[in-house]
This record gives sequence, C-alpha cells and structure tokens, in this order.
Amino acid sequence: MEWLNYHHLRYFWTVATEGSLARAAEKLCVSQSSISEQIRELESAVGEKLFQREGRNNKLTETGRIVLGYAEEIFSLGRELINAVKQRPGTRTLKLYVGVTDSFPKLVTNEILKPAFALSQPVHVICREGKMEDLLAQLAAHRLDLVLSDEPASSSTSFKMFTHALGESGATLCAEKTLAAKLKRGFPKSLNDAPALLPAENTVLRRALETWFREQGIEPRVVAEFEDLALMKVMAAEGRGFIAVPTVALEEAVKRYGFQMIGNAKGCRMRFHAITAERRILHPAVALITNQAQALLKQGS
Repeated sequence: MEWLNYHHLRYFWTVATEGSLARAAEKLCVSQSSISEQIRELESAVGEKLFQREGRNNKLTETGRIVLGYAEEIFSLGRELINAVKQRPGTRTLKLYVGVTDSFPKLVTNEILKPAFALSQPVHVICREGKMEDLLAQLAAHRLDLVLSDEPASSSTSFKMFTHALGESGATLCAEKTLAAKLKRGFPKSLNDAPALLPAENTVLRRALETWFREQGIEPRVVAEFEDLALMKVMAAEGRGFIAVPTVALEEAVKRYGFQMIGNAKGCRMRFHAITAERRILHPAVALITNQAQALLKQGS
C-alpha cells in the first residue's frame, strides 16, 4: 500500500500558494534546496512533475493543479480536526467552488447561488471568474464543482463534461430613470440612435440583442462595450446609456441600481447552463442550486 508523505505535501502546497521557492522558504524557515528536495520526493511518489519552469517562476502542471486542489482540502480538514478535538464551536463547513464565465450575468449568478446559503450546513462559496476554456480546465482538474455559463460546453473539448440546462430568461431594456422615461415613449423605435451600453462582441447576449435590433429595424448608438457586466451596470446607473438585463433579475437590478424599465425585447432569449465533470450531481449544494435555478428561470421566462 502506498503512503503519502504529508510533510512533502505541505512543502509543495506552500510553494504553490506563495508563488515561489524563496517566499516558501522564508515562510517555512528552511532553505530553498531543502524544499526542492521535498518536492522532488513528492513528484517521485506521484510519478508526475508538479511544477514546470516558466522564466524565473514555477508554474503548476496539470497534475500539480490536481494535487493542489486535494492539498487544500486535506489541510482544511486538518484545521477542522484540530478545532473539533479542542471543542471549538462550529459545524464542518461545506466548500463550494463555482466558476462563472465572464459573460454570465452577475445578477443571475447571485440569484442562482442564493439557495446555497440557506442550507442547514454552513457553506463556504469560492467564486472564480474567467474564460470558458480556463474554467473547464479547472473543472476537469477537480478544482471547481461546477461552471455557470450562458452556453453549453463544446463537444470538442478534450475533457469529459456534462451540461445541465438551467433554463432561459427574456431580456428587459432599462436605464437610469430620466433616460428610461424618455425612451419609453415610442418604444422600441425610440431606441434608434439612443445611447447603448452593450456586452462585448461575440457574447451570447450581444448576438441576441443585435438580432433583435435588426428585426425591429433600429440601430442604437453604441457608446461603450464591456466584458465586465458589473461595470456596465454602474455606468448605466449614471445615465450613460440603456442596457439589457435578464428579466429574471430585473427586480434586483431595479432595487440595486435604481433602473427603470423601458420595455421587453420580445424574442431576445438568454439560456443558462451548469457544467459539471459528473453526469449525476453528488455535491449537495450543486444539486440544490441547479434544482432551484430551474424553478427560478421558469418563473422569469
């Protein structure tokens, strides 16, 4: 039976989290050569390289990312063990690692994740935002429990992924109250040459909006485009232009940013997906939020 040397794992984890041998050596109060030797022994035990050199930096390999994910869980459990033995208050916390693609509306993310915080067991949610391909790589390495996306995982991906349809929502156009009052009159023709704040090109929402604009025979005046949809909402709240928000999150957008509704972009639909590395969802928080999300989006469709 093979045994893992947790002393070696601690050295590896410190280098990975500190970002360099020098900082890890300073934190552990040992020499860099000692740390290097410990990591070599761990690599020998797992049979794979954990780091690769990139200039002066050590970058985790794919195997290194997998080992880091388990190391974080192992040391987290170790801290909980000490707390339990010393009879410190608290119940074991359930970790939930969520990847959110940068084009996924953050107000919808908030609505989807809300049920997780209502579980009887304490939940610690870790959200990571990024590009689809980067998040799917983390999912494949078991560093994420699910990825929220406005498009399904590509069938051409080299990883085994399962896409769970959460549902869809219509789009509602809204703006700061003065601009909204002006654009309500004669909607949707009033949007012609009106200042628009739009998502970045080649996003699902942008394509859906442009199709709807063409169907309505209108051409808004695009004053800004955003990859960061939260920044887009901040600028819209200052009256710089109108935006489209998922109808399911309209109430929250009105309450949080003071927007007023201009009108519904009928036929403009956004679809939302949860992507996991397993066909059957086992994580209790993931199962809960996917089920609740389907009910929520059914109401907002």
